[in-house]
Parts: sequence; C-alpha cells; structure tokens
Amino acid sequence: MTDVLPPFLPGPTGIGTSAARLASRLATADPEPEDPVAEADPAYAHRPWGDGSAPPLYCPVTERVDDVLAAEVDDRLAAWMGECGFSEEETGQVRKTRFGRLVTLAHPDCDDVDRLLVSAKLNAAWWAADDLWADDTALGAVSEELPAKLTLAMAAMDPVPPAGEFTPGLDEALGNDRVLVALRSAVEYLTGYASPAQVQRVCYSTFAMFVSWTAYAAWRHTDRRPPAWEYLAARQHDSFYTSMTLIDVLGGYELTANVFYGPPVRSAAIQAGTASVLVNDLHSVTKDLADESPPCNMVLQIAADRGCSVREATEITVGLHNDLVRDFQAAHRELQAVPAPELHRFLRGLRAWMGGGFEWHATNPRYR
Repeated sequence: MTDVLPPFLPGPTGIGTSAARLASRLATADPEPEDPVAEADPAYAHRPWGDGSAPPLYCPVTERVDDVLAAEVDDRLAAWMGECGFSEEETGQVRKTRFGRLVTLAHPDCDDVDRLLVSAKLNAAWWAADDLWADDTALGAVSEELPAKLTLAMAAMDPVPPAGEFTPGLDEALGNDRVLVALRSAVEYLTGYASPAQVQRVCYSTFAMFVSWTAYAAWRHTDRRPPAWEYLAARQHDSFYTSMTLIDVLGGYELTANVFYGPPVRSAAIQAGTASVLVNDLHSVTKDLADESPPCNMVLQIAADRGCSVREATEITVGLHNDLVRDFQAAHRELQAVPAPELHRFLRGLRAWMGGGFEWHATNPRYR
C-alpha cells in the first residue's frame, strides 16, 4: 500500500461548519456571508449551472476531463449491460447517460479502465433500479412493488446461504430480472478489486439507501408530501455517499473500517454525498415535474412546504448546498492534522468526487 498522494489540487481547505446554520438555511433564503479563508481555496469555485439564472453553486473544481478514457469505459459498460439482459434501446440510453464519463470525472486518481468499471457498473445498476423500480412511472415504476424488489436486490448483492428446497425459487427470481442480474454481477466484479470489508461497506451503504427509497414509495403511494426536513433526513442516506464508498477501491488502497466509520470522517463523507445529491436534485427539477407522479426532490419539497415558487426554493437549496460544501472544507482542514496518508487521500477523493459530479450533471443531456 502506497503512502504517496495522487496529484490532486493543492491548497488549504476552508471554514464554515455549523449545524445551526443548516437549520437556518431551511428557514430563510437570506444569503450566507462568504468566509474569506474558504473562498481563497483554489480547489473550490462558484460555478454557474443550468441556464445561469440561479445563484452559482460553490463546489470543488473538476480535476480531470478525459473523454477518450471515458468513452472506453462507456463502451465496455454498454457491452456489459447487454450481457445482463438490457435491451439495445436501454443500453443506448446508458451510452447517452455516460456513467463512464461520471466515474472518470469523479475518480481523477484512477486511469485503469478495469478499476473504473467497478464504479461504472455499480452506478449504472443503482441508477437502473432507481429509474425502473422507484422513480420513473413512465418506465414502469410502481410504488407498491418497490419494497419486495429491494429485498431481492439485497439477496442479489449480498448472497444468502443455501436454504434447501427454498433456494431454487430465489435463484430463478435473481436470474430473471435484468436489474437483479446487473446488481449481482457488479458486486461479483467488485470482489476482484476490493477487500471483504470494502465489499460489505458498499453493500450496506446501498441497503441504507434502499430504506430511503421505501420511504419515498410510501409517500408517493399515500400522496403525502413530507416536510423538507424529513425528506432531507432520508436523502442524506440516499446520496452519492454510496458511490463515494468506492473511492479507495478505485484508488488501489483501503481506508480501515474504524477510520472510515469514525464520526469525523463519516460526517465529512455524508456532507460530501449530500452536497452532491443536492446538485442532482437541482438539475432534476424539470425532469421530475414532467412525471405524472413527481418523485421527491429537495426543491419541490421546500416549495410545497413554504408555498413559495420553484425559483425561491431553488435559491434556498443552492444555499444549503453551499453551506454543506463549506462545512466539508472545514472538516477536511481539521482532519489534515491527522498523520494518516490514506485518510488524506480519501478526503481529497471526496473533494474530487464533488467536483466531477458537478461537471457530469452540468454537461449531461439527461438533465437538460
């Protein structure tokens, strides 16, 4: 295991952590004064997005754009999706969505196509489950059916021991659904690059994400619009944190479990994951509103909560995002004092993921 850090951007990380500030952001749209220490960090910038009419998002800069590498990952990912049973039309849609580009943007310390495919396969499988089972009614998502499907998804990702005469039925079910096949295949591929602890980390962060999906399904089924605070509580366990659990796997090292799950590091990772998923919510508003039964979205929850316009709710969500990023900066700076090279590399990986995730959303036809 190497102690050499990858060539990430230099610079100190900033300041600005306060749970109270997050609460106040949900109560007011007033702008937060900028902190000069945080704003001076060259690894971060105020980045315009959408049509440019909303306030900019404060987030890390994108550290690598390599479309040649991304295309190779996307080609191999599309071939794999076909092997899992997805139709030609579906694999074509995967090509347009460009998960290969997402992972090359989000993991700038990895240029190994085989390792990048670890993340590409898992992200594509998670997105397929989300679109086909949970979110998009036009693609056949049915709220009442979701919990049972997610139970099978857990069995696909984390295989249960044989149970005599009751096992063949499970095996048949796992082999007859292309999403389940993809989830199982993606985890099997992961095991070739990750330790057992890293594999289970990925599985159980996914299962926590699934719990949030069942809450969304219940709200949708009962036509209930939860308050924004309740949605955000669920969203923090249904975020790009799940994708970020792969940072050290793709980097070829391992952050030990006690460090990974220690409160300071877990808090920083949840902040990074939540900030990144708010970028997704912001870019998804138009698409979500087009659904006959719109999925939960932070912007839409705030608008419904307060009876305000989508534009006002967008400004509040941008402010929340920017606060979370500054809180991550503060945590990153404090953890710099810990003499642990793998930890420093992982934290810089979280920062890189946020910057790459923003770039992917901002340039992806899915969100235009």
